[in-house]
This record gives sequence, C-alpha cells and structure tokens, in this order.
Amino acid sequence: TYEDGAFRYAGEVGSGIGSATRTALRARLDELAVDEPSVADPPPLRGVHWVKPSIVIRTEFAEWTSDGLLRQAAFKGLEPDRDPRTATRERAIDASKARESAERSLARTMASGHGEGSSMTKRSGAAKSVTPAATAGPIDAVTPEELAALDALGAKGTWEVGGHTVSLTNLDKVLWPEPGYTKRDLVRYYTTIAPVLLPYLRDRALNTDRWPDGVTGHHFWQKQIPSHAPDWVARWDYPEAGKDQSHTYLVVDRVATLAFLSNQAVIDLHPWTSRLPDYQRPTYALIDIDPGPKTTWEEVVVLARLFRTALGHLGVRGIPKTTGKRGVQVWIPVEPRYTYDDTLRWVEGLSRAVGSTVPDLVSWDWAKADRGGKARLDYTQNTFIKTLVAPYAVRPVATAGVSAPIAWEELDDPELRADRWDLRSMPDRVATVGDLFADALRFDQVLPALS
Repeated sequence: TYEDGAFRYAGEVGSGIGSATRTALRARLDELAVDEPSVADPPPLRGVHWVKPSIVIRTEFAEWTSDGLLRQAAFKGLEPDRDPRTATRERAIDASKARESAERSLARTMASGHGEGSSMTKRSGAAKSVTPAATAGPIDAVTPEELAALDALGAKGTWEVGGHTVSLTNLDKVLWPEPGYTKRDLVRYYTTIAPVLLPYLRDRALNTDRWPDGVTGHHFWQKQIPSHAPDWVARWDYPEAGKDQSHTYLVVDRVATLAFLSNQAVIDLHPWTSRLPDYQRPTYALIDIDPGPKTTWEEVVVLARLFRTALGHLGVRGIPKTTGKRGVQVWIPVEPRYTYDDTLRWVEGLSRAVGSTVPDLVSWDWAKADRGGKARLDYTQNTFIKTLVAPYAVRPVATAGVSAPIAWEELDDPELRADRWDLRSMPDRVATVGDLFADALRFDQVLPALS
C-alpha cells in the first residue's frame, strides 16, 4: 500500500491465482525486478524477490492483523493502468453515517433532474456501494454537481467527471426517436448507473456497438480501442492477434470511461466472460434463451422456469436477467478453472435436457431460417470471444430497453416483459431493489456432472 509518501508492506496473497495468471504475473514481475527493497521499513523476510511497485491488484481478505498485515487474502484480479500510489489502506468508517450520506447523495441526485427540454424524467440511479474518501482509485460514481454541469452544457463542450475531462458532442442528438431520448440522456444514464454496472465490466475486454445516427440508422461493432481515446482509458493488448496485426481492447474501470463511450454513441456493452489476464478461462457459463419470431413472451417464461428448476435440482446458482429486447439470459458464475469448451459442453447438455421437455418450443437448427420461428437455447454463446450484453446495458431497440437483472420469482409477475425497464425507469428500480445481479460476482462454483 502507499501511505505517507512511501510504499508499505501489507502481507501476502495466498489463494485465488490460477496457473495461467501465475505464469503471466511472474513474467511481468521478472521484468520489474530491483535489487533493493521497494518498501519503507522492509520486514525481515527470507528469499524475497523485490520488484518495482507497478502492478495493482484487488484482494478479498478477512481482516487486518494487529501488526497491520492482511489476513486470509485472496487474489481477485488486476487493476489495469491504475496508479500504484492510489493503492491506499482501507479505513474503517461509521456504517450508519456512510449509509445516511449515501441516501442523502442519492436523494440530491434524484431531485437534481435534467436540463430544460430533456426527454427523460427527473430521476437518477443508485450506487451499489459508497467508496470511502480515504480510498483513492478510479472513480465509479458521478456526483450531483457533475450531473448539473452536464445539464448546463450546450450541444457540445468539455465535462469534468470522475476526475477526468471528457469532450462531449451532439448532446441533443436524438438516438431513440420513439421516446425521444438523446445522447445527453445516454451519457447521463450510463454515468448514473455506473456504480452497479462497473463491477461487470472491470478487468474484462469489451466489445461495443456504436449507433452514431441513432437506433434507426446504421451501426457497427468495434473491438479495437479508438485511436483518439484519452490516455487514462484502460486498455489491453490481445496477445494472440498475430504478427501482422495488433488488437487493443478497451477496458472500462471508471465512470469517466462510460462518459467517453456514451459520447461515441456506444449503446450495447458486451464484456468478455473471462477476466484479464487469464482470458482463456471464463468466469461465467451462459444460458441464452433466444426467442424466434413466433415465440411468445409466455413461452420465454416457460423456458426460463424450466432452467430455474433444473439449476435448483443441480444446486447451481444462476442469476437471471431480461435482455432488454425479447429474451432472458441466465449467468452462472464459476471458478475460473474451466475452458470455454468445458462451459459450452455443460450448458449444451443442460439446454438440451431443458429443450427436450418442450420440443414444440425449441429448435436446434443453426440457421434462423430453418428454425420455424421457434426459440433457440444458444449454448454456443460460451465460445471464446463470444459475448452477451452486460447487465444494466441499454439496448438498441425502439423502446430503449435495458438488460435488467430480475429475481427468479419475478417470472411469475404478469407485468414482466423483456423490455419492461428502460433509460427512464431503470435507475428508479435500482434505487428500490438494489443490484439483483450481485451474486454473479462470486466466482465460487464448480459445475456438477449432468446425469
């Protein structure tokens, strides 16, 4: 950790590092080797290899010991491009005061409204958690003052958000003609919902879908980070791009990056199912209920309920969400021990078992034209580099639907639809129910054998 102008020893991480991650980290650490201790007041350790403190990681740990060291620390991933001097020791805070402060901040945000003439209602989102001020690092929440500054901007200008300056253009351009939502609305939504969205984007390469002329115009998928991206935008070089081509993916780790992407008219956000640097090991097994033209919403719900029953029988935790279009997806967090072939075969086996109980609703044909309008249980989404839309991401559909996490019991709600929540209503829902997808961040499951 960095304290009082110097780096301090804080203990060791004893678990959570897979073999591929270990190999990649060791290679990077070898390049950073130094002869002298790189911390102030080094402890009397034997066999130590000192390195320049350049790599920041996240850990989960039980507590601080009496001598100021981590107890039972587990590796939880890297913080790409983060300044090591922001790795400060967490400080205890009064939980009740922090909660009251968060509620006051949310109330101010909800009341601050939008600029004159905005098509959205005067609402904002809720933070899943509040980062204590003593803990520095990439900022994941927009402030009411920053939102007021966004509203005050004209059609273009520079916006100070999350400690960075973001250039914004064409803010009043309508991206969703039917409800009349503009690019300003998109910027506001993504930066407001950031506290609950960012955990599903951090440490993951991102595929984006850009709609510069709105959802009724042309669009294109983008994997390569734009050349004009600011230096503070985190990125990752894909090591298998080949000698004749390079491929650098954008990684979202802060609210300012969401503002930058929104200004590029990025609507769909598709993070990889693996975390960096161990990009060959997925942390999710994905169930995708992809309705056909003839599939009704009631039939989608039937299929989702069957998956709920099957997962309950297996003792596997799956977290459902609507797609914001017509379907439902279920993400199953797993230990990063599996290959993509492993998760694909497992989800295929489960999907075929579910589909066999309602053969009139499901087609296994690859081509849409051959499915007879039936739904596809698309287990192939578990293939390497294939992705599904992130929770809380907006969709490029006429209604501006959002991919919304749901509780399993909400499948019984007659008002539930795949696009029930949109840019206007999603922040209110999060403020009411919190992050229903949070259990997807515990990568602790082993996939049982399917008999």
